[in-house]
Amino acid sequence: MTKTSGSPSSGQRGEIGGVPTRWIGIGVIVVLALWFLFANLDKVKIQFWVFTVTCPLWIALLATLIAGTALGWLLKGRRNR
Repeated sequence: MTKTSGSPSSGQRGEIGGVPTRWIGIGVIVVLALWFLFANLDKVKIQFWVFTVTCPLWIALLATLIAGTALGWLLKGRRNR
């Protein structure tokens, strides 16, 4: 007995409404990250080894997000080689 109901068609695999699920996931993460960034607008002191910087928390969080994204992208590229 073959099961035909509920199986995705071959051209629609991994898509919701014609949009790839990967892009939907990326969009959700970006929206949540922006929401988190702008919910944290207080000023903070960030102490490095030699100096201290005062800046809005959202800038520190954004810099961390960008650094993490760049590191993930670099490590992914290295893994695929």
